[in-house]
Amino acid sequence: MDTSDVRTRFAPSPTGFMHIGNLRTALYAYLFAKKSRGRFILRIEDTDRERHVEDAVKAIYAVLRLTGLQHDEGPDVGGSCGPYTQSERKHLYERYAKELVAGGRAYYCFCTKERLDTLTDDTGNRRYDKRCLHLSKAEVEEKLAAGLPWVIRQNVPQEGVTTFSDMVYGEISVENRELHDNVLLKSDGFPTYNFANVVDDHLMAITHVFRGMEYLSSTPNYNMLYDAFGWATPRYVHLPHIMKDKHHKLSKRHGDANVEDFIAKGFLPEAILNYVALLGWNPKSEVEKFTLRELVQAFDVSGISKSSAVFDEAKLRWLNAQYLRELPPQQFHELAAPYYGAISTPVDLNLLSALLQPRVSALSDIPDAAGFADRFEGYSLALFDHAGSKSSVALAKEALPAVIASLESLAGWSNDALFGALEQLALQRDLKKKQLLWIVRIAVSGCLSTPGGASEMCALLGKAQALERMRQSLSRLRSA
Repeated sequence: MDTSDVRTRFAPSPTGFMHIGNLRTALYAYLFAKKSRGRFILRIEDTDRERHVEDAVKAIYAVLRLTGLQHDEGPDVGGSCGPYTQSERKHLYERYAKELVAGGRAYYCFCTKERLDTLTDDTGNRRYDKRCLHLSKAEVEEKLAAGLPWVIRQNVPQEGVTTFSDMVYGEISVENRELHDNVLLKSDGFPTYNFANVVDDHLMAITHVFRGMEYLSSTPNYNMLYDAFGWATPRYVHLPHIMKDKHHKLSKRHGDANVEDFIAKGFLPEAILNYVALLGWNPKSEVEKFTLRELVQAFDVSGISKSSAVFDEAKLRWLNAQYLRELPPQQFHELAAPYYGAISTPVDLNLLSALLQPRVSALSDIPDAAGFADRFEGYSLALFDHAGSKSSVALAKEALPAVIASLESLAGWSNDALFGALEQLALQRDLKKKQLLWIVRIAVSGCLSTPGGASEMCALLGKAQALERMRQSLSRLRSA
């Protein structure tokens, strides 16, 4: 394999739903690989067995498929560097861990949890004191033979400084005394992330590592492992935090920003992906709406910000609305159809879709927007009092009989025919058009907000139902 070729990876842990932050990491790694004509690899990091969630891997596949982030290598598609699931690579980690032990770059630790819980440094933070580093070879072998629980820890030097370069944050130096002797391998043979990611990134020839900035402080530990094995280090691209607000990060553990939840709420996958691309990346233009292909062409690491990005659902809704408006009408209708299931009153659903498409920001807005269909009886007659149209209850009581008489004899029941008839009636009755249209819209919908005007509401409901609602409204007005 030519390791000069760009190879990036997305390596999620199946410990829950796909988080917005996970999706952004996958997206940036994908964009960089595709713009460089490289390869994008999916690796499932399932070594945290205690937090493993059933079906989480299926969720990862589903989100990647829905958003179009097709991987070139992975557990489901294969490749020359497999297996691509860490639990299937378990035999590799023990071999490499023991190689580090033999070279003095790692050591067996037999300390109990109770003892570890008592260890702190001068600042009060928990820190291992290297006690087991000083065990003799004979003592280690004796404890292993006795079956004592163990882990293998990295032997981090206490002197000196480790410096590395990041493509976003530049050159970073960390004093070695601030680093920890991370656990590399647990006694069950499973590696920690701190070890497995290094071994796998090397064996899979990953050239550029995209991950969250929370891993910046651990990168010196990883580089020491690369150096210990004599391996070349990849290029690093650490990404800024995505914030829930100015003070709190989006948190997977707290249930924030589940990608599948947004899809279930009627946000289009392509709109979600577009918005996520802008969370921490500046395209250096006024353009905000991108297809995935356009993102590949526009993406550049130099546009990634060092500052945190705030997740703004209102901005996502705005962007999603742009995508909905641009859909072919039939496609919008097909997407909207599942949200019509709760409507029991017969209405013209094709016309309803045509009215809703330019008005909703997410498909989940549809049930409320179409609520007029089933929520009619018992509305407040005060809705007829409207300062903007100069309508009133008294005017409605006076005008509705004429409206009913006029529309009963109307031959065609289309929006255009209805609008023309109401416009003509307003002239005949010496009313302002907006006064009469307001009265009719309230009389047939009983709602302050509807997906269309008076003639559109009548067309949606059909002649028999629209006229029946007008009669009911007139009866209530006369009884009031």
